[in-house]
Amino acid sequence: MVFNLQPTLENDLLIIRPLKADDFDNLYKVASDPLIWEQHPAHDRYQIDIFRTLFSDGLASGSALVIIDKKSTAIIGSTRFNPVKESENAIEIGWSYLARAYWGGNYNKSQKHLLMDYAFQHVDNVCFYIHKDNVRSQKAVEKLGGTRITHLNNQLLSTRTGVDFIYKIAKNK
Repeated sequence: MVFNLQPTLENDLLIIRPLKADDFDNLYKVASDPLIWEQHPAHDRYQIDIFRTLFSDGLASGSALVIIDKKSTAIIGSTRFNPVKESENAIEIGWSYLARAYWGGNYNKSQKHLLMDYAFQHVDNVCFYIHKDNVRSQKAVEKLGGTRITHLNNQLLSTRTGVDFIYKIAKNK
């Protein structure tokens, strides 16, 4: 699969671009809100040392992106692409979070559609790996048309620590 894991994408609401080392302070302003992480298995990501590890892992992944409000030009969150190891015809969208001021509106839907539209140029399936307690993310993915799966193309999908459910959205959906 030829897939640029760090594209720059844009629509009327957002700009999504590769994460850079000098984004730390602006992204930590978003991530320092404990309520963002309350349903996440890593509840303590709002703490600067824990966030620093997440941020460093994102940089090292070569797939982390920042989400920017196009109107204000402020960084409002982050997300990543991640290959699905069991399928060359699928990509994961994950590690996503938005500032609470952007919850409940069009921003999450807008960023997911930007990412999925890009992904569907290269693969037929987008997957989301979600913890059982993260009801907010489960509902958001279901609103986008995601369905829970355990297999993709007759291949059992493996999970990782902190992941209980895998959702899929197919290109034809």
